Amino acid sequence: MSTQVTDTTWQSEVQDGLTLMDFWAPWCGPCRMLGPVLEEIEEEMDDKVKIVKLNIDENQMTASQFGIMSIPTMVLFKDGQPVEKLTGYHPKDVLVDYLESKLA
Repeated sequence: MSTQVTDTTWQSEVQDGLTLMDFWAPWCGPCRMLGPVLEEIEEEMDDKVKIVKLNIDENQMTASQFGIMSIPTMVLFKDGQPVEKLTGYHPKDVLVDYLESKLA
């Protein structure tokens, strides 16, 4: 299961390598659809990509810091630096291809 992060813990979780942070909320239907997809990807790409989840209802400071206007939104970090933002639901094969391209 993906690591849950908060306003105070997320920075330490994205410091090394490639990390995909999922901004979500329990009431968000597309977020609930995306959750299992991200968990499958995390299992398959565990040695290459870390996936963390941030509940925007409980961690509004971080959501605001990254300008999250709609969810689900994912921010890709490389060695602690935000690289790119993806908004909306994406199927597993699209996300895997995207992440593989960022590993190259």
